[in-house]
Amino acid sequence: MVRKKKELNCIDDMLDNLLADCQGPEDILGESGLLKQLSQRLVERALAGELNHHLAHDEASPEAKRIFEKYQLIPV
Repeated sequence: MVRKKKELNCIDDMLDNLLADCQGPEDILGESGLLKQLSQRLVERALAGELNHHLAHDEASPEAKRIFEKYQLIPV
């Protein structure tokens, strides 16, 4: 997918806002740094979306209903 210039500017603005609080490399690359936090949230959202996609096909099943209730997932 090719991104438009306007979308790139929006992403750059978001990154600038996130990086504004970073004082040094440890804040970005450290154990609880920005990169780790962003990676974790990206993976969690991708997995939740994938799970929601698979459960949506069988949403009426008791197992799907139990999983939705247990994890309180919101269909994407």
